Amino acid sequence: MLTAPETPASARIWTPKDPCRRASIGSGTLALRCGRRQLWSVCISIALLTLLALPAATVAGVEQPVVSHDIDARIDPGAGRLSATDQLRLPPDVQQVVFLLHQGLAPRVTGGDAVLERVGRDGHLERFRLTVKSGDSVTLSYAGTIQHPLQQVSEGMGRSRQRLIGSIGSEGVFLSGYTGWYPNIPGTLNRLVLDVTLPPGWLAVSQGAGPDPSAGEETTMRWVEEQPQNSLYLSAARYKLYRRPTPHGEAQAYLRLPDDELAERYLDATAEYLARYSDLIGPYPYAKFALVENFWETGYGMPSFTLLGSRVLRLPFILHSSYPHEILHNWWGNSVYVDYASGNWAEGLTAYLADHLNQALAGRGADYRRDQLKAYADYAQRGEDFPLTEFSARHGSASQAVGYGKMLMTMHMLRVMLGDDGFRSGLRTFFRQNRFSTADLGDLQLAFELASNRDLGAFFDAWTTRTGAADLKLGDVHVEQAEGGGYLVSGSVYQVQQAPPLPMTVPVVVHSERGTPRRVLAGFKGRGARFEAHLASAPARVVVDPQFDTFRTLLPEEAPPTLSALFGADQGIMVLPAAAPADELAAYRRLAETWREGADGWDIITDAELDALPRAGAIWLFGWDNAFMEELTAARAGLALDPAKRSLDLQGETVDGESATIAVGSAERVLGWVAAETPAAIPGLARKLPHYGKYGYLTFSGDAPDNTRKGQWAAGDSALTLWLIDDRPTLRLPSRSALTAR
Repeated sequence: MLTAPETPASARIWTPKDPCRRASIGSGTLALRCGRRQLWSVCISIALLTLLALPAATVAGVEQPVVSHDIDARIDPGAGRLSATDQLRLPPDVQQVVFLLHQGLAPRVTGGDAVLERVGRDGHLERFRLTVKSGDSVTLSYAGTIQHPLQQVSEGMGRSRQRLIGSIGSEGVFLSGYTGWYPNIPGTLNRLVLDVTLPPGWLAVSQGAGPDPSAGEETTMRWVEEQPQNSLYLSAARYKLYRRPTPHGEAQAYLRLPDDELAERYLDATAEYLARYSDLIGPYPYAKFALVENFWETGYGMPSFTLLGSRVLRLPFILHSSYPHEILHNWWGNSVYVDYASGNWAEGLTAYLADHLNQALAGRGADYRRDQLKAYADYAQRGEDFPLTEFSARHGSASQAVGYGKMLMTMHMLRVMLGDDGFRSGLRTFFRQNRFSTADLGDLQLAFELASNRDLGAFFDAWTTRTGAADLKLGDVHVEQAEGGGYLVSGSVYQVQQAPPLPMTVPVVVHSERGTPRRVLAGFKGRGARFEAHLASAPARVVVDPQFDTFRTLLPEEAPPTLSALFGADQGIMVLPAAAPADELAAYRRLAETWREGADGWDIITDAELDALPRAGAIWLFGWDNAFMEELTAARAGLALDPAKRSLDLQGETVDGESATIAVGSAERVLGWVAAETPAAIPGLARKLPHYGKYGYLTFSGDAPDNTRKGQWAAGDSALTLWLIDDRPTLRLPSRSALTAR
C-alpha cells in the first residue's frame, strides 16, 4: 500500500524514443536539444513530421500537434474484449503518422482515403504507419482482448507496489495511453469524444465532461474533453455514482458498493480542494473531478479523476494527504504537462502545495520539512543521489526523497527568497502561461523570474542540476549595545560542504531574554552570509534555520534515529534470536528474507553466531529473546526493556503485551529492534513497518497488527544553536502563516 500514492508511469504522457526533446525556433532554424547533455543539433525523424502541424499546445517552446479522437467503444468485461471505431482528425497538412495500438487489435481503415501498414512492435504494442491520401479524417476499426496480470514492483527493502499495463475483466477495466486502447500517436496531444457501451449496471469514467448515461439492455455513456490531453484513460466497473455541483466543477464519486457517508466525505473534500487550488493557482481546468474506486490498491491521478484502491480510500488520513495531492495534479501534470526528459518538476511541486500545505495549516510544517531532510539523508545521500533534472518517476525511496522531497524543499526555499506574495504570483504565472501544454524546469524558472523581476538562473541551475545538500555552520556571533538603545546581534552562517557553495537564503532566529523571537535572513553569494538583528532587550539565543526552511544536512542532534536510517541503508545485518521458539524464529527469518529482497547488501545471522555486534553500520535485532537486547538500552537514555515480562518503558509510558519497534543509536551505528506480540503478527509487521520510516518508535496490537503508538525521539540543540545566557528556557519560534487559509 502506498501511504502517499502517486501518479503512475502509465498515467503520464507516452514520449517517443526519439532523442530530440526540446525545440526552439529562431532565425528560421528549427533546433532541437537532444538527450540529457543538452547538445544542440538539427534532428530529422519521423516524429518531426508531426511537429510541423499547427496545434493549440506547445512542448517546452515548440507547438505540439493535436489529434481529435471520436471513439465509439464497446466493452465486454466477461470476454476481456474491446471493440471500437475511432474517427481520427489529423492536424492540417499532416498526411502520415505512426501510431501505437495494443497487440492483436487488428486495426483496419473503414472510413476515409488512407493506407495502413504494420511497421513493428514495442513490447505489448504494435506500430502502424497511417498514410492519408486525401482529406484529414480517417476512421479506424479494431477489436480484441486486453488482459494483463498485475505486476509486483519492488521498491527496495520491504516496500513494493503493483502496476498494470491494462486489463478488461469482470472485476473492472483499466486502460491508459500506455495500454494502447486507442491509436496513440507519439508526440501529439489529444482531444476526445468517447461513447462507450457496457453491460447493465456498469459505468465508465474518462476525462472531461460527463457522464450522460442511458440505461436499458446496455449502458451507454459519453465523455467529452476539448482541451488537449497528453493521454486518454478509461476505467469501468459496477459503480454507484454520487455527484454534486460546485462553483469550480462537478464533484463525483464512483463507489463499487453504495456508501452514502463515505461518498459525502469525498464530495465535501473535493469541493474544498477545488476551491483552495483555484484561488491559489488559477481556475480548475476541467468540468469535473471524480473519486473512482479501483479494483486493486492504487493511488493514481488522471486528468479530472483519481483511481484509489478500496482499502486506500477508506484510510482516514487519505482525505487530507493523498486525495488533495491527486486533485492538485490536475494543475501540475494533468493540465501543465511535464517534459520528463528534462526533469519531472510536478511531483515535488504537487507535494509542496498539497501534502506540505496541509501539514503547515495544522502547524506541523517544520516537522514535515525535517522529515524530508531526514529521508534524503537516509535514502539518497548515501550514494543514490541524482540531480532533479534526471528525475522522471518514483521507483523507490531514494528517488522519492529526491524527486518529491528535494523538489518541494527547492520550492520552499524559493518561497523564502521571494516572499509569499511573489511565490503565489509565480505559481499563477506558470499555470497561466503553460496551461494544456508541456513545460520543463526552464519554464518554471521563467515564470518566477517574470513574477519577481529577478534573475533566478543561478538558483535553479544549482538546485536542479547539482546533487547534494548544504552543510551549515554558525560563527562569528557578536553582541553589542546599539546606538539609541537595545542590542545588535550579528554573525555569519557558513557553508562548509566540500562541494561549491549553493545560492540560498537561510533564516536565523534571535531570541531576546524576554523570549521574543526575531527572524532575519542570511543570503548567500559565496561561502558565508552575514546577518544582523536588533533587539530591545538582551539576547538569549541564536539559532540557524530552526524551522528547517533550507535543504541542508541535518546535524545528529537534530535527527534522532528513525526506521528510515535502517530501511535506507545499503548494507547491514539482521540478527535472529536463536533461543526463540521454533515457530517464532521461523517467522522472524521469513520477515528478514522479505526485507532482504532488493537489498543484497544485508546478511541474515543468528545471535548465537556472533560474539559482539559490529561497532558501526545498520543492525536489525529481532525478538524479545535476542542476546543483544542490552545494546538497545545502552544506546538510548530513558529506554527500559524487560524481556522476561515482555515489557518496555517508552517515553515514560509502560507498554505490555504489544508488538514493538524502535530505532536507536548514532550516525555511526543505528540499531533497529522488532519484537512481535505473537508469531502471527510478524507477517503484518514485515509489510507495514517500511511505510513508517519517519518514526523512531512504534507499537502494535493484535495479529493484523494495528498501530497503537508512533513517535519520534526528542531532538536537542545542535552546533547551529548558540545560547547567550546560562538558563535555557523553552522559547517559542516565530509563527508562520501558510500560503493559503483552510
